[in-house]
Amino acid sequence: MHHKLISSPLQGFTDFRFRNSFQQFFSGIDYFYAPYIRFNGKMVIKPVYERDLQLKNNTNLEVIPQVMTCSADEFIFAAKYVRSLGYKELNWNLGCPYPMVTNKGMGSGLIKSPEKIDRILDQVHTQTDIIVSMKMRMGYEHAREILDVFPILEKYPIKNIGIHARIGAQLYKGGTDLEGFQRCIDHSNQKLYYNGDITSVAIFEELADRFPSIDHWMLGRGLIADPFLPAMIKNKTHQYPDNKIEIFSKYIDTLFTAIEQKVTGEKAVIRKMLSYWEYFSTIFPNPTKVVKKIKKAKTYEVYDAAVREILESEKFVNS
Repeated sequence: MHHKLISSPLQGFTDFRFRNSFQQFFSGIDYFYAPYIRFNGKMVIKPVYERDLQLKNNTNLEVIPQVMTCSADEFIFAAKYVRSLGYKELNWNLGCPYPMVTNKGMGSGLIKSPEKIDRILDQVHTQTDIIVSMKMRMGYEHAREILDVFPILEKYPIKNIGIHARIGAQLYKGGTDLEGFQRCIDHSNQKLYYNGDITSVAIFEELADRFPSIDHWMLGRGLIADPFLPAMIKNKTHQYPDNKIEIFSKYIDTLFTAIEQKVTGEKAVIRKMLSYWEYFSTIFPNPTKVVKKIKKAKTYEVYDAAVREILESEKFVNS
C-alpha cells in the first residue's frame, strides 16, 4: 500500500516559514494543513492568515487551508476567501481540544452537536463549491460522541476525515485510543485517516499493521520533533542519513532566519526557537539537558554556541 503523509496544522508552529524550511531539506510529506483561520466575531481575514496562505509563500508545497468555526456564515466567508486565492479545499477543524476553543462550541467541543454540524455543512455545500474535509477527535467528553456525527456526515461529499485518536478533554495527555479508532472505521463509510503520537518508524509500522485499510496518516508533534521521520517512514528505514547532523544544522539555521523575519528582538527570536527545541530535544538522549542549554541563551552568540555544543556532543536517539 502507498501511504500518504500529512502535516498537522499546529497553531504557532506550522506556518509557511516552517513548511518552506522543512521542504528545503526534507521530504515525505504529501500535503500540509495550514493552521486554522479564526474570526473571533469579526468577518475579517487577519493579515497573519493572509500571509500564511498567499501562493507566493507556498511555492512547491501542496497546502490545504483550515477553518475553526461554529458558524455557517464564517465557514462560507472563509470558503469564498480561499477559493479567491485558488484553493479548492477547506478543512474544518473539529479537533482542537483547548478550553478557550471548546468552551465557545468550536473544535472538539462542537462534536457534541450533530444537528449544528448538519446545518453548517448543508449551508456550506449549498452556497459554495468548496471541497470540504474535516479534522476531528473522537469526541470531547467520551470517545463514542463521534458515532452520532457519522450518520450526518454520510449526507455530504466530505473528501476525508482525519481522526485524532483521543477525546478533547484529554488535551494531549494519556495514550491514544486505538480501539476507539477501530470503532470509527467500523461505523463510517467515509475516507478516514489516523492522527496521534506517530513519533517513530516503529510506531508507524505497528499502526499500519493494525489498521490495514488506512493509507493516510497525519504527523503533528512527531514531525516537528523529528523532521527526518516522514522520509524514513516512506523509505521504510529506521536509520538516519549519515550526514544527519549537517542537514539538521542547516535546517534549524534556515528556520531561525525565517523566524527573524517574523518576530523582533534577539530574546523573542530565541524564545520562539526554544519552543521548537522543546520538540527537537526529544530526538536526543537527554532532552532536559538540551532544553536547559537553549533556555540559558539570552543572545544570539550564546544561542549559537549552545546549538553547536548540542550538535557536537549529542547523538540522535535512534542513530
